[in-house]
Amino acid sequence: MKRDTGTDDPRVRVRPGKASRPRTKIRPSFKEAVPARVVGVDRGRYHLRMEDGTQVTAVKARELGRGSVVVGDRVKVTGDVSGQKDTLARVVRVLDRSTELRRSTEEGDGRERVIVSNVDQMAIVTALAQPEPRTGMIDRCLVAAYDSGMKPLLVLTKADLAAPTDLVSYYDPLGVSWFVTEAQASERGLDQLLEALTGHNTVLVGHSGVGKSTLLNVLIPDADRATGHVNEVTGKGRHTSTSAVAFSLPEGGTVVDTPGVRSFGLSHVTSDNILRAFGDLAEVAEDCPRGCPHEADSLDCALSEVTDERLVARVASFRRLLSTR
Repeated sequence: MKRDTGTDDPRVRVRPGKASRPRTKIRPSFKEAVPARVVGVDRGRYHLRMEDGTQVTAVKARELGRGSVVVGDRVKVTGDVSGQKDTLARVVRVLDRSTELRRSTEEGDGRERVIVSNVDQMAIVTALAQPEPRTGMIDRCLVAAYDSGMKPLLVLTKADLAAPTDLVSYYDPLGVSWFVTEAQASERGLDQLLEALTGHNTVLVGHSGVGKSTLLNVLIPDADRATGHVNEVTGKGRHTSTSAVAFSLPEGGTVVDTPGVRSFGLSHVTSDNILRAFGDLAEVAEDCPRGCPHEADSLDCALSEVTDERLVARVASFRRLLSTR
């Protein structure tokens, strides 16, 4: 059949269209792919640890899509897995994840970002001074931990600068395991913390300047993470970790150091899961009417009836999360 050129003028010559090559429905099986774990991501390069401990650099197969591979992922890899200089393997498959630590974007547009996967514990690192502890940030991290199916640990650093009494008494009723350390290498509580981390995959989360990198360097001297200082005017720390990196513990398990954050979006978390992080309030909320939204103007909300000074502060923090998540 003659092609319609859109005109009857015989002088018009139209180039024939390019023959398109039909896409094959046959996809490679990658039967030769071998397992590995992602321990670092840096500008399109994925740093992997093979099962025999070999460190390998890889790129990602295009079909996996953007942002589909994160630190902690168990993956399948093809290509050169020798780990020799200037060699590249290729990540071709991401295996099912047991957990995902998600964070909503700061723009509040409903998008989520997976920070790390396949960890079973979250160590919430908070300085007792310089910068001052922020219970709002701790509460957000607790919500994220419970929502992701992770056990939370509270790690209080810089105990040589301030006493942990108030913060411990504030969170102790929740049953969260807590550890107190100092800023120097002779850290108090370090043995107990190391025991709690050994055999587990743990992610460190906290504000910039709270001492995550310093703590990691004491736990794992070979980590050699850069450390910074806190601005005396703003009270905020400087980002020293720019990407999440996983390190192996001497006696087994891994610790993932994450960049310091100033906010932790929770728009993806349901109201019921937020309440799970407030176990002390969940008991009070049992007396609320069915379907109670637990907001300040909610009719007959039992949370509005609490008089204990500590619980009043907890209710305020809970309702603040509900309104700003």
